[in-house]
Amino acid sequence: MNQNNIAVTVKNLTRTFGDFVAVDHINLEVKKGEIFGFLGPNGAGKSTTIRMLCGLLMPTGGEGTVGGFDIITQSEEIKQNIGYMSQKFSLYDDLTVGENINFFSGIYNVAASKKEARKEWALGMAGLKDKRDTLTRTLPGGYKQRLALGCAILHEPPILFLDEPTSGVDPISRRNFWSLIYEMAKSGTTVFVTTHYMDEADYCDRLALIYRGKIIAEGTPNELRKNYMTRDVLEIEAEPLVGAMEALDRQGIETAVFGSLLHATVENAKVAVPRIWKILEEANTTVRRIEKIVPSLEDVFVTLIEVS
Repeated sequence: MNQNNIAVTVKNLTRTFGDFVAVDHINLEVKKGEIFGFLGPNGAGKSTTIRMLCGLLMPTGGEGTVGGFDIITQSEEIKQNIGYMSQKFSLYDDLTVGENINFFSGIYNVAASKKEARKEWALGMAGLKDKRDTLTRTLPGGYKQRLALGCAILHEPPILFLDEPTSGVDPISRRNFWSLIYEMAKSGTTVFVTTHYMDEADYCDRLALIYRGKIIAEGTPNELRKNYMTRDVLEIEAEPLVGAMEALDRQGIETAVFGSLLHATVENAKVAVPRIWKILEEANTTVRRIEKIVPSLEDVFVTLIEVS
């Protein structure tokens, strides 16, 4: 990969806390202008990694650069050239919307000649033009989220780090937020986003799946499905759900709950479907539907962690 086209690179990045290895010798390259997703369950090492990349936490081992700056020796330069938004949104609840924007303009050294224009841009992007004098703590979660994004990119950074940015907001706000991210990536911003919502993986150009501090898979969403999902996935609609799950588990068939449905991972769908019908009917469950589906990235992840 052309090094001039790289926004973030890390080699053997490691972080320990006493005997606990939070990040375990990970290697990554993120291209300029792409949306790179860092996916994994809570406690997998996502936030620790992003804090090291943002110059907020010193690595225990390894090396890396962000925007061409060394993560160990040039953390202050990194902070001036990135946007960072944490899952807690980093806003000051006792300030008004406008006061928060003014504060972050100062933190990021936005030029005096640009401050007013950037403020109006942030208010418009967040849909808060008529709420500039509203106390931030009274805003609904979706508005806080967009305001936090606006504050994080007032200085128009080339690289944006988003740490669990959609945690705790409603699904519509999540979707609207991703629309904003797309627009930023189109204009050339590199976006590095962590999430534990597997359904958000398809919004990303490329992904790394992290589990217990190690990267267990990397690629585009389609590459992950193709390269790491060698078995078939069946979607099962049956009642009672728990009874169906327990009946299949007793027969050694792996299942996971997806809302009101079950996903079963099998070697061969044609062979498995009649067998599963028989098992569920004998367990006195009502079976409405069993069909082979395109695996979700959550299916891929569940399969990967079973063998890791």
